[in-house]
Amino acid sequence: MTGKQEFSYRSMRTGEWQEVAELIHHSTNSWYQANGKDTIFTGPPSDALLFCEVYEDLDPGCCLIAQCKETGRIAGSCFYHPRTSHISLGIMNVSPDFFGKGIARNLLTRIIKVAEDKSLPVRLVSSAQNLDSFSLYTRQGFSPIQAFQDMYLEVPEKGLNFEIPTDHKIQKAHVGDIEEMLDLENKLCGIERRKDLQYFINNKRRIWNTFVCRNKHGKMVGFLSSVDHPASRMVGPGVAENEKVAEVMLATLLDQFRGKCPVFLLPVTAKNAVQTAYSWGARNCEIHFAQCRGTYPPPKGVTFPTFMPETA
Repeated sequence: MTGKQEFSYRSMRTGEWQEVAELIHHSTNSWYQANGKDTIFTGPPSDALLFCEVYEDLDPGCCLIAQCKETGRIAGSCFYHPRTSHISLGIMNVSPDFFGKGIARNLLTRIIKVAEDKSLPVRLVSSAQNLDSFSLYTRQGFSPIQAFQDMYLEVPEKGLNFEIPTDHKIQKAHVGDIEEMLDLENKLCGIERRKDLQYFINNKRRIWNTFVCRNKHGKMVGFLSSVDHPASRMVGPGVAENEKVAEVMLATLLDQFRGKCPVFLLPVTAKNAVQTAYSWGARNCEIHFAQCRGTYPPPKGVTFPTFMPETA
């Protein structure tokens, strides 16, 4: 489209979920194809309804859209996730038909204002390969905290050949674990995500797996979730006190994807865990940066970010 266009900004309505899902699907795949990469969404646009469903479950009314006043089309969207410790910026998309109109900048500015009104930092995970996106965030005051290797693994039908050490106990998470999970994530990352942990464990959409790891003394030293849906097959979010715990947790969650090909993110500084993933046959597909606008504690241990949900 050409010529001057005006846009209104408001919250997404329930009746607009399908249009937003189509925007997410088309915008994301278009960027990857334009940059010589495989598409992210291989199924129909309806698969991307997952973002509307999960994020409206967690944070109703927290998707901001840009609507073209001339045509009525949704030109851009961005989900955001208020938490007591921070606001997380979720998936942001602008239609290729409306590139260069300042839509992403205006969406971001409005969400930053929400955070400033609450005196909270804004956190996100963004692609290191999308320099337009990287520039958008850093111009608005975001700084990289940590770099991650995006890796994928075709998990054998028989599962991974990985033996869990006897000094670690892995078990399915239950609601009684939530307080310890909260304490551990706060200690390692300085954030609080109670509603997310409750949501994973309650698992009303039947797409989540969550495990906890305890040492031989019964102390919780890690937890990790995963999502298994046509729009997102991914391990995370989660935390681990050290790389050995991270490897144990990652092996456990990957084993839930037998015959499938999930994605996971590991900090580039987690050298041993990265090498272990390579030994399983994992490959790199991208690099991402965790970024923050505002104060943040230095991350400790091993963090597993994810794109579903993007609430860290």
